[in-house]
Amino acid sequence: MISYKTVRQAASDEYIINKSRFIGQACPCQTEEEALAFIRRVREEYRDATHNCYAYVIGENAGIMRYSDDGEPGGTAGMPMMEVLKAREVVNCCVVVTRYFGGILLGAGGLVRAYSHSCAIALNAAQIAVMEKSSRVLFDVPYPLWDRFTHAIKKLPVILEGSEFQTSVEAVLMIRQRDLEDIYTQIASLSDGKIDHLETEELFYPWPEPQNEVTDQP
Repeated sequence: MISYKTVRQAASDEYIINKSRFIGQACPCQTEEEALAFIRRVREEYRDATHNCYAYVIGENAGIMRYSDDGEPGGTAGMPMMEVLKAREVVNCCVVVTRYFGGILLGAGGLVRAYSHSCAIALNAAQIAVMEKSSRVLFDVPYPLWDRFTHAIKKLPVILEGSEFQTSVEAVLMIRQRDLEDIYTQIASLSDGKIDHLETEELFYPWPEPQNEVTDQP
């Protein structure tokens, strides 16, 4: 597994349509047990709601996929939410959409749009990230090259996590493993090989999701 998408944090958002209030909540979950525990917490918090529908996908390869309409007409709530998760390619995530019925029927199509939109805005609030195999790399930068180094990395797909000024500058960069060799080459080129580096840790790191994703219009 080179990369996968999930949400950075638990978060919620809501909107109202035809007097019905929809509250979407998304939460990162590593196991099905965590997803079920999240669903129970939401149902307890909103036990007076008309419906608490959910969808979750567990496993980096989406091995577990479950959803529930919780009393809404079949196929109008849980499945549309699951389709949003699949379209956004999100895993290790559970979304619960709570509905307070406002007295006006939305119809099957209206429900599908409402639950899809509620799921999408919950994911947006929780911030989808691409978990990619990455390396934390320590660069030893001589002071005369520091300005050139900082100017160069602004144009590279890296994250400067910190720097420490000692006899030289020790800069810590987060770099996707697929970009390592290219970045090493570019930094060696700009410094004539005078900047040393040391990979200190390998991990999955949350990089921002590309912006050309599925829309969330109801």
